[in-house]
Order: sequence, then C-alpha cells, then structure tokens
Amino acid sequence: MEILATIWFVLIVVLWMGYLFLDGFDLGVGMLLPFLVRSERGKRVLLNTIGPVWDGNEVWLITAAGAMFAAFPHWYASLFSALYIPLTLCLLFLIFRAVSIEYRGKGHTQAWKSFWTWAMAIGSAGTAFCVGAMLAITTLGLPLNAHGDIVGGAFAWASWPALLGGLGGLGYALVHGLVFLGLKTEGDIRARARSWAGRIMLPAAVPFLIWFALSITQRTWLVVPVLLAVIALIGAFLAVRAGAEKRAFALHGIYLVAGLGSVFAGAFPNVLPSTLDPADSLTIETASSSDYTLTVMLIVTVVILPVIIAYQIFSYRQFLVRIAETHIPEAHKVPVAIRS
Repeated sequence: MEILATIWFVLIVVLWMGYLFLDGFDLGVGMLLPFLVRSERGKRVLLNTIGPVWDGNEVWLITAAGAMFAAFPHWYASLFSALYIPLTLCLLFLIFRAVSIEYRGKGHTQAWKSFWTWAMAIGSAGTAFCVGAMLAITTLGLPLNAHGDIVGGAFAWASWPALLGGLGGLGYALVHGLVFLGLKTEGDIRARARSWAGRIMLPAAVPFLIWFALSITQRTWLVVPVLLAVIALIGAFLAVRAGAEKRAFALHGIYLVAGLGSVFAGAFPNVLPSTLDPADSLTIETASSSDYTLTVMLIVTVVILPVIIAYQIFSYRQFLVRIAETHIPEAHKVPVAIRS
C-alpha cells in the first residue's frame, strides 16, 4: 500500500529533522571550541554543555539512516553508494568528534589539548557539511540511470546542490550552537554567544533559504511553509537581540522544520530524483520495502519511539541549569604510579 510508504517517508523526514535540531547544536558547539573562548576553563564549559547529551543526539542519525535502509532499500542503496566517498569522510569526521570529546581531558600538555580541540572543530564542521550536502542532494537529485545507478563517475555528486546543502548545514549548526550556548551558559560566554549569533544568524541562513525557496518551483503552495521558515528565522534573530534565548532556540528549530518540510514535500513522491530523466527517479513506490516489512516496522516504531522521546526529554530536564566558568573545578593530574 502506498499509504505505508508515505507514512515511512514522513517518519524518515522527521528523524532527519530531529537529528539536525538536536545534534545541530552539538556540532555548532564543537565548531566554536577553538574560537569562542580562549581560556581552558571556558572551553571546558562549552564541552560540559553538550557532555550529557551529545551521544544520545547522535542516535537520531543512526536511526534515520537505519530507517532508510529498512523502509526504502533502493533509496538507501542508490544514495549511499553514489555518496560513498563523502559519507566515508562523514564517518571519519564523526569518529574524530567522538574521540576528541573523550580524549581531550586525558592529557595536560597544551599541544595535546590543542590537537583534540581542532579535531573536535574539524570533525563537527565536516559532519555538518556532509549531512547538509546529502539531504540537499536527495531532494534536488543525482544523475541516475534507469537502474538507479549514478552516471558520471565517483565524483558525480560534487555539484551545486551538494555545495548549497553543505554550506547550509554548516551555517545552521554554527548558529544553532551559538543560540544553545546562550541558553546554557552564564557570564561572558553567554554574552559572547549572543553577540556572535546576532551578527551571523541571517547571513549563515542564506544557503538554506535558497534551498527552501527552490521547493516553490515544484509546488506553489509550498510558499506557505517557506514563508513560515523566514518568519521564524526573523523571530529567532529578534529574540537573540532581545536576549530571549529560549524563544530564539525554539524559533530557530521551527525555521528548520518548516524549511525541511517544504523541500521534502516539493520532492514527494520522489525520494531521489534523477537529473538525467525524471522517469528514472526513485519514488516511494519503486524504492520501498514490502508492505509486510513496513507494517512490522511501523508497529515497533509506534511502541518504541515514544519511550525514546520520553527518555530524552527526561535526560534534558536533568541538565536544565546554566553552566558558568565558576562551576568548573581545577583540572587535576593523575599520578604516574596510579596511571600505570
């Protein structure tokens, strides 16, 4: 039944929205680590804002990719094989980010800390760029033939949609990280994050706004969610300038949801358009699994997903307080005798 495939298409879009909204600020904080503050204690404040939640947020990425594989295996196969090189780089960036969070505090020399600080920044920026590029490609298309294979070699994906989405992903994550830091910190870091967010929020949104606006060429009624995204972005900008971080964070999320909703609605029923011949595009009907598979997956999702969401809400509620440099204790060195 096409209705099952449609439901799963919507669910996968929601999972990608959830990933960008939740892990987006983690990536933004990671990118800001070498630049926003100079002191070591200040950098530890930044790490502590995401420390309790970053690995849980990353689960949304795994879930979104896994849902694509199970519900739309042909979509997954065509997209991930075509993007083999950039997605391999994305995996390396994710590894660098995760390892840097765990390893940065294990050494005490300046060279050690500087290396892992930049590893965190590069890993975060690379992940944001690659995910944004992949999502833009899957809505704007690849040169696919009738068999769903990419035409043009290993770098056929290197196109203006990839650059547009990649820059948009970078800009969104960077601003989202700044807004989050304004929400989670006190003192000079909070003021600095709010100041930076007010300066770069609108310019950083230009690539995503162009991507969102392209959806209107597919269906004119999508001007409504695109306008909603613009209004939410302006509202977030004004809220940042007013120091209303909670409102800014929520509106920045609405901007993302409305914009991504418009681009995927514009691509529907295609899950991966072909830029060579529209007849070769992968659709929800041609790319989906069997009805039995989709039904079983839906039942499991209806049972498990609310539990996961409830747990994440609970975990966030445990870490609502703001963090300041005065909350960070002095770093201590473990004696060599104990370490060995």
